[in-house]
Amino acid sequence: MVGPLDEYPIHQAPLPVTWPASSDRNFYDRCYFNAHDRSGEIFVITGLGYYANLGTKDAFMLVARDGKHTALHLSDLCDDDRLNQRVGGYSVEVLEPLQSIRLRVEEAEGISADLTWRGSFPVLQELPHVLRSGARVTLDAQRFAQVGTWSGHLEIDGERIEVTPDRWVGTRDRSWGIRPVGESEPAGAPADPPFDGMWWTYVPMRFEDFAVVLILQEDPSGYRTLNDCHRIHADGRVEQLGWPQVQVHYAPGGRTPTGASIGCTTPTGEQLRLEVSSLLAAPLHVGGGYGGDPDWTHGVWRGEKFAERVTYDLADDAVRGRMMFGCVDHVGRAVLHEGGREHEGWGLFEHFCIGRHDPSGFGDWFAVAP
Repeated sequence: MVGPLDEYPIHQAPLPVTWPASSDRNFYDRCYFNAHDRSGEIFVITGLGYYANLGTKDAFMLVARDGKHTALHLSDLCDDDRLNQRVGGYSVEVLEPLQSIRLRVEEAEGISADLTWRGSFPVLQELPHVLRSGARVTLDAQRFAQVGTWSGHLEIDGERIEVTPDRWVGTRDRSWGIRPVGESEPAGAPADPPFDGMWWTYVPMRFEDFAVVLILQEDPSGYRTLNDCHRIHADGRVEQLGWPQVQVHYAPGGRTPTGASIGCTTPTGEQLRLEVSSLLAAPLHVGGGYGGDPDWTHGVWRGEKFAERVTYDLADDAVRGRMMFGCVDHVGRAVLHEGGREHEGWGLFEHFCIGRHDPSGFGDWFAVAP
């Protein structure tokens, strides 16, 4: 159906803008945000997505603290009013494109928020991300990322948490394309070769004078299928930082990282070393809807005006057992060593290593760090 966006010269296909050019059921259009106060005591992860070919839209807010996840889930019918992004009482308002966003949650299940994002540096258009299973495309996405600060407040069960930009930082991304969403599909013939694992590291960090955004993906043998690493300056300059060498430090007895050592190279050949540490781990597949979350999957039809609140105890054995089989976001602190100088940064350290990964010494799905 033709809508307000069709008044603008932005079409890429002979269709109304709200109709995806692809008929793939897995077409999606989503925003993701995180926020923390650098203490490692609280981590907020949230986002909103449209799934036009499934007829759904949904949003979530995950608050990690005190060893628990408090998750708010909202879902509804997809609509054509994309200029007013809203699911129930959850809304995303673009105040200044690519720079400032207001995120509001009207009180639902004891949770409310009014938060304003301000980008610290220009957004980075990341490399296209494509995955196949045999001949079929399972992921074909475009994304941009940004680091920034937050202001406003968050309220949970009457406790008001003030959010000020001198302390609260975070990262965000917007992505769209094709990725597995909604209800499970019939499997068809077994994959050949079968999926044997994947290693992923995503590190967007905010420093005072620049941002660093790193995305790496490797197959079980260590062959790198995505290599994207940049430094973004306030004046818009973007440096490519070569082919990073990464050593992830895992806690014994599992695959939860405590940090990583990352070596990069500037276009002039200068060596940079990034030491990243995790202050708080928040598995995205525990209430966040990513990567096989059994309770909340993006795009699944839940009914009109759906809302629920779920609390997870990360000390529960049933939850702990899932940690190494999905993507985990961490409150990240980084120190970048450049020549004789050190720069302190804060942001996101996202990592997962599922299945086999030969460079890490994981021979199968159940291998753990010594």
